[in-house]
Amino acid sequence: MDFGIVTAKVDEIGYITHAENLGFTHCWVTDSQMIRSNCWAVLALAARDTRRMRLGTGVNVPALRLAPVAANGIATINRLAPGRCFISFGTGHTAMRTLGQRPMRLAPFREYVEVVRALLAGKEVDYTLEGETHPIRFQMREHCFIDLEHPIPIYIAGFGPKAQALAGEIADGLVSGLPRGGSVPAMLAHAERRLPGDFLTAAMVTLALRRPGEALDSDRIVAECGPAILSGLHYLVARHLETGEDPPEYARPIWKGYLAWLEEVPPAQRHQRLHGSHYSFLDPVEARFITSALVEAVCLAGSPEEIVERVRALTQEGLKQIMLYPPLNRQYRVIEDFADSVMARL
Repeated sequence: MDFGIVTAKVDEIGYITHAENLGFTHCWVTDSQMIRSNCWAVLALAARDTRRMRLGTGVNVPALRLAPVAANGIATINRLAPGRCFISFGTGHTAMRTLGQRPMRLAPFREYVEVVRALLAGKEVDYTLEGETHPIRFQMREHCFIDLEHPIPIYIAGFGPKAQALAGEIADGLVSGLPRGGSVPAMLAHAERRLPGDFLTAAMVTLALRRPGEALDSDRIVAECGPAILSGLHYLVARHLETGEDPPEYARPIWKGYLAWLEEVPPAQRHQRLHGSHYSFLDPVEARFITSALVEAVCLAGSPEEIVERVRALTQEGLKQIMLYPPLNRQYRVIEDFADSVMARL
């Protein structure tokens, strides 16, 4: 099992290097232009200051930039950190919804990923832009503006069966979550081909390391896990508003109250309120919706010994990486506690 961090703050590269020193192997930089630093700037600085850690996006959003631009971005970082880079793509839950837009549909998403894959493999590909199709390829490679010599894996983020099937078909790995993405075997079952041995299965996990006798809704656990729990709730609410989809059982006790809180702002601004604290901090007003039942349902919760056993079980299921995304004011503490209490025992 590998362990990664998720981040996107351009002036906190020290957090990334600290994680590398603790034994974290991957840094996933988010791509949300309305709430985060620019992903390429963060990755460039991280490439300069790290030595072993693998660096990439978690995840790029196709609707924000042309496919050749995304391919160039990671190939440029690969010039700074050769052989340590990866790129991953998602349809755009946060980045698009903070613009008041819906995520990309799977058909154009697939086409986009396939263009990036061809370009990163050094191939010429027919590319369509504004109705015109022309062959394109990276040129002047002998001048080393970018690095295509060291392979760059491509991963797809998928929480539903169709996206997970697409990852199994055309990508080098799947990025999902637990429990929202389902069990590891269930996620991999959607693949319609025999997956290669180096196929990556990574999951973003919200960690609740309990102290002896500590309640699941203690102030400390809520402070450390609350932003991630609420970000998961944001996803469920956005899906509900767009499709009418009912919430899972664990969210139903607080569902009506949360929707009522959201409706306190005008409809045109609700997409901003919905993502206002996204994975970064705990809104003290929004925190009232966090219950022990919600923590238990969403988090990997337990004593260090219980977490170690759960990680071992996930490894047996086929999970190859756990990604941690703590809030800004707890991020150092969370990764240090995890490294000392869990990683050191594995």
